[in-house]
Amino acid sequence: MTIAVSPDLSPALVLNADFRPLSYYPLSLWSWQDAIKAVFLDRVTILAEYERAVRSPTFSMRLPSVVCLKTYVKPARNPAFTRFNVFLRDKFQCQYCGSPHELTFDHVVPRSKGGLTTWENVVAACSPCNLKKGGLMPREAGMIPHQTPFQPTVHDLHNNGRLFPPNYLHQSWLDYLYWDSELDPE
Repeated sequence: MTIAVSPDLSPALVLNADFRPLSYYPLSLWSWQDAIKAVFLDRVTILAEYERAVRSPTFSMRLPSVVCLKTYVKPARNPAFTRFNVFLRDKFQCQYCGSPHELTFDHVVPRSKGGLTTWENVVAACSPCNLKKGGLMPREAGMIPHQTPFQPTVHDLHNNGRLFPPNYLHQSWLDYLYWDSELDPE
């Protein structure tokens, strides 16, 4: 699964004050209009620019391709419990068969048997597997999730988000993306 990004729209990569992206998935991008507005409001520093410029009768400015916030935005400690974040935690794969198609979520312990809608009881599941398991317990259905459901950290979700880069990465962004990844020795 990828996020569609159009290079024709000249989006700006937004970094926190520590020079890390605010989010890896979806990648923290602003429209060129929002980036320019933030520049004029003195909320960001421009780190890289496109060749393309915008002009008025009295002013010309190259479009920012990478901006850094001047004030640090503290990331949330715990990610929100949302369908999207469950899918991201489970790497957009059914936890029973591995399919990336027709994803929904499944209660490992069915709600009819007292299961709650929590991080520790919900997994990504494709529709066919979800229907097959129905209201059965995992052992009864012979369907054990590939990984035990857990409450992810923001770091877990960021790491998984790096596995799904957008369809387009501008060259100027590459110095700021994945910079904290471990390098392979050669």
